[in-house]
Amino acid sequence: MENTQGQNPEIHNPEIQNLEVQNVEFHVSYLDTLSGRIEHEDFSDLPAAERFAHAQLKDEESWAVVDVVVLQETQHQERSHRLVA
Repeated sequence: MENTQGQNPEIHNPEIQNLEVQNVEFHVSYLDTLSGRIEHEDFSDLPAAERFAHAQLKDEESWAVVDVVVLQETQHQERSHRLVA
């Protein structure tokens, strides 16, 4: 697959493949079978999100979902400011 600058080769959805990598996050929602609660974790790269999601599949009742979240420019700027401060 051809990879040009600004594209993420890990994203196979054509609607979001051309987005700049810094404008997306990967949110993992999963069932914590010990507590019975649905938990959430955010990641900046897809491989890390997928590894985390896979690690949550501990038994046959476990589940995990990775969502690609497109950040709007104002959200991205706000998050950057919070991380720097």
